[in-house]
Amino acid sequence: MTDAVKGPASYFPSIEKKYGHPIAHWQDLIRTSPLTRHMELVTWLKTEHGLGHGHANALVAHTLAEGR
Repeated sequence: MTDAVKGPASYFPSIEKKYGHPIAHWQDLIRTSPLTRHMELVTWLKTEHGLGHGHANALVAHTLAEGR
């Protein structure tokens, strides 16, 4: 039996479907951004790239947890 994906990664399929880019695209943007704080990055993804709050938050949380 396969374990269900939990946490921020559970948003990834809907992020890819809604915004048309793979998760690696968004993670690269986050990693190369001069911004470093969680909420700064979330706000930036929302205002500059049109992501919803939950999707932006999930991407930032997952990427920062990996060490950027």
